[in-house]
Amino acid sequence: MTHDPTPEPTASPATVRVLLVDDHAVVRQGLRLFLGLDPLIDVIGEAANGEEALQAAATLRPDVVIMDLMMPVMDGITATRTLKRQHPDTEVIALTSTLEEHKVNGAIEAGAISYMLKDASSDTLADAIHAAARGEVRLHPEAAKRLVRDFRGGEMRESLTPKETIVLQLLAHGYSNRDIATDQGVSEATVKTHVSRLLSKLGLDSRTQAALYALKHGIATLDGVNV
Repeated sequence: MTHDPTPEPTASPATVRVLLVDDHAVVRQGLRLFLGLDPLIDVIGEAANGEEALQAAATLRPDVVIMDLMMPVMDGITATRTLKRQHPDTEVIALTSTLEEHKVNGAIEAGAISYMLKDASSDTLADAIHAAARGEVRLHPEAAKRLVRDFRGGEMRESLTPKETIVLQLLAHGYSNRDIATDQGVSEATVKTHVSRLLSKLGLDSRTQAALYALKHGIATLDGVNV
């Protein structure tokens, strides 16, 4: 008699640990309430300015920080830049009420992986949080348009290989390293190598900047984003 093999257990999705940073307590309370509806998001702390955010991040080690940009003591752009230098594995989502160009560009240059407006739906923000935890880029459509239009960073120092070009296209479409690895039939370690090399060749610092480079130069296009 033969027996069916025991199915491999399916890994449970990981809970994303989130730190909320905003100088308005009512905003933090609202964010905590509707993010609490997602069982895979754990709001582990709050901060009212950039300095408090850095202290909290050092203690709590969140996966994702929701960062307001206009705050007293230390603004969100300065805090993002410092946080990414101190904790490069922590992803930052810039969340603000306006689309002021210098703030949009400043947030991305500082290392934020995503830029969202405060009028985004709870589902949209939750999706951005999960995407950030996976290393995927998410940008508000209007922010993406402005970023692509104004993007100046990156001078190609060396031509990309065909494989690196494909990786750049997938990265621009929001794929994580795991997604790219699955799509291309290679290991995540190989994808990380490709990403590292293409960033070096383009003179860029982050995946988000690479995505903007791809859009700016017609290497990739995204729905809703007109280059």
